[in-house]
Amino acid sequence: MVIQNRNASCAALIPCPAPEAGGYAEFSNRSKRGVPYSKLMKPFHAILVCLILQMPAALLAGDWVQYNGKSGPGKGKHIVLLAGDDEYRSEEGLPQLGKILAVRHGFKCTVLFSVNPTTGEIDPNDHVNLPGLEALDTADLCVMLWRFREPTDDKMKHFANYLNSGKPIIALRTSTHAFSFDKNKQSAYLKYDWRSKEWVGGFGQHVLGDTWISHHGNHGKESTRGVINPAFKDHPILKGVTDIWGPSDVYGIIHLPADAKVLAYGQILAGMKPTDGPVQDKRNDPMMPLIWIRDYKGEKGKTSKILATTMGAATDLESEGLRRLLVNGAYWALGMDKKIKEGTNVDYVGQYKPTPFGFNTFQKGVKPSAHELDPNAK
Repeated sequence: MVIQNRNASCAALIPCPAPEAGGYAEFSNRSKRGVPYSKLMKPFHAILVCLILQMPAALLAGDWVQYNGKSGPGKGKHIVLLAGDDEYRSEEGLPQLGKILAVRHGFKCTVLFSVNPTTGEIDPNDHVNLPGLEALDTADLCVMLWRFREPTDDKMKHFANYLNSGKPIIALRTSTHAFSFDKNKQSAYLKYDWRSKEWVGGFGQHVLGDTWISHHGNHGKESTRGVINPAFKDHPILKGVTDIWGPSDVYGIIHLPADAKVLAYGQILAGMKPTDGPVQDKRNDPMMPLIWIRDYKGEKGKTSKILATTMGAATDLESEGLRRLLVNGAYWALGMDKKIKEGTNVDYVGQYKPTPFGFNTFQKGVKPSAHELDPNAK
């Protein structure tokens, strides 16, 4: 039996016996005549397979969501977005970013979450259960906002294989300290831990450019303005980016390697509004790196493009400038620089009213399917 695809007509593929031709009465008669059970059930197995294929993707893959771009420059490219932090509401921000990339630009986007294995609900406080990492096997780009995650080794291998494939990564906010192996001290991937001595500073410092250092701004009281570095004002990632602001604070960044190119610096503002002025103290002199790019050569000798920023809270994504920078960054990471437009479309898809950052402020009782794309959303 050949199953063509989820949208194929089951009736065309698997003809069912009509009641007048015997139907279930014939099934009963055959069973009495000693016809083997496997032969009796074969057509029903086929029908069951067909029904499963007709199910919405959300029912088949309830731990994650997928947005299939219909048209645009990104058609044919697969972006996997990893949402998994317990403070900055990546479980809200990354689905919106994925929708923008899919609907506005044609990319296929898969969004993965931290999920409570008992309830099937999104649970940012579950640092271990991160289903769907196999999606990285077919990804062209990984966008991540993780904090202190520790995937099991059988899951982590998909991330490690991706990292060593030479494919690009866009890393947001707490991804500088994405991994913390507190439960499995025997993990084969301990060097990714932010406290690692083998990879000093773990994945964050070794791959992205720095690990967790400090809150340079006053967390929750001093917001951030991105100040574009004049040396890179014509970089394609910054095309059409005129303003970058977010309520998350500036992080301390002190270990960037020489090859890192700082596209924007983080100016600490004296309050939590974009109209607030900069603080008048030495913390803004010099300003900390906020957004940078670099190349990372993996263990197999392949080089990955890296775009990292210490912004990325769900509320930061209310900044049109930051959204445009990240969408431009996806094009750049995938070698599609020449397709970046001056006014890249980064309009929200549907409503977007993110929850303010904070521990345990995530929306309770929400399953990944709640982030499915509304077919009527514009």
